[in-house]
Amino acid sequence: MTLRAAAALSEHPLASHAVGEVAGQLLESVGRDTDLALLFVTAAHAGALEDAAGAVREVLRPRVLLGCTAESVVGGAREVEARPAVSLWAGDVRAGAPFVLTTGDPPDVPHGAGALLLLADPFSFPVDDLFARLAEIRPGLPIVGGMASAAHGPGGNRLVVDDAVVTEGAVGAFLGPGVEIATVVSQGCRPVGRPFVVTKSEQNVVYELAGQPALERLQELVALSSDDERELMARGLHLGLVVDEHKAEFERGDFVVRNVMGADRQSGAIAVGAVCDVGATVQFHVRDAATADEDLRALVGGHDAEAALLFTCNGRGTRLFGTPDHDAGVVSDAFDGAPLAGFFCAGELGPIGGRNFLHGFTASVVLFRG
Repeated sequence: MTLRAAAALSEHPLASHAVGEVAGQLLESVGRDTDLALLFVTAAHAGALEDAAGAVREVLRPRVLLGCTAESVVGGAREVEARPAVSLWAGDVRAGAPFVLTTGDPPDVPHGAGALLLLADPFSFPVDDLFARLAEIRPGLPIVGGMASAAHGPGGNRLVVDDAVVTEGAVGAFLGPGVEIATVVSQGCRPVGRPFVVTKSEQNVVYELAGQPALERLQELVALSSDDERELMARGLHLGLVVDEHKAEFERGDFVVRNVMGADRQSGAIAVGAVCDVGATVQFHVRDAATADEDLRALVGGHDAEAALLFTCNGRGTRLFGTPDHDAGVVSDAFDGAPLAGFFCAGELGPIGGRNFLHGFTASVVLFRG
C-alpha cells in the first residue's frame, strides 16, 4: 500500500501568505483528512502560530495537528536557518488522539502503537522522567521528535496541538499500528582509543577508568593519537556510554554520546554530561563534519521509506558542515525526494539499542512506509 503523504516549505516573510502557500500545495497533492499534519515555523512567525494552525486545520482538516516554533526548519531537501519560514507535512500514519503533557507521567499507550511522536519545551518538560516511566509500561517503544528551539528562556517557545497553542510542557500523539515505522539516530561521532570500564565514579564525575585515573587514561589517548585526532579533541571531546553491555565488541552506534565537560588535575577526574555508573563500559569519541556526514549516510542507506521526518540539532546545519541543507539533502536523496519535514531542535529524541534518549548534535530521523 502506498503511503499518502506530502510536505511543503515557504520562505515568504508574511506568515499568512507562507501558510497559504504550504497548505495550498498539500491540498493539491494529498487533499484533506490525513491522519496527521505537522506544522513547524521559525521564530519570525511565532506570534502568528495560532492563526497559522487554524488555517491549516480549516484547509486540510487533518485528524491530528501538532507543531512548534523552531530556530530553523526543514522542508524537502532544504534547511532554512534563522530566517522566516514555514514547513508543513501531512501523512496517513495512523496517529492516535493528541495530548498535552505537563509532567513525566505518560498517557495511556494504545494497543499496537509503533512509536510516540513528541514535541516538547526544553525549559519546562522533564523528558527523562517520561522515558523512564514509558520504559516500565512499554519497553522498546520508540519516542521520536525534538525540543522546540525558537526561544532562549522559559515561556518563549510555542507548541501546537489541534486548535490550542501552549508555551510549556509537551504535545504528542502515538503513531501506528498499520504503518511501518523505522528510526535512525545519527550522533555523528566516532570512537577513538579503546573501551574502558568505569571503576570509580560519582554521578557524572568519573574518577577511574580500568583502575587508573580517568584523566591519565585521556592523556595516554592524546599521546597515542594522530595530529588530526588531537585537533578534533581540542575542539570538543565526548564520552560514549555503551547501551547494550551484552555485546562482545563495541563499534559506532553502540554508544550514547555525551560531552566531556571538564577535568580536575588534582583528583584525576573528568566530568561528563551524564551519570556514569561503576561497571559501565565507555569510550572516548570525537566529532567532525566528515564523520557526521559518513554516519548519517550509512545509517539511512540501510532503509526504504515513502515519507520521513527529520529532527536535527541546531548545532548542525551550516555551523557544523559549513554549507546549508546537509542533513535534509542526505535524507531526501536517500529516499528519492520522499516527503520530508522537520526542524532544528534544542535536543533530539530517539532510541539507541532499544532505549530512548535525549541527544545533542544528533540527527534523529523517522521513516514511514505504508
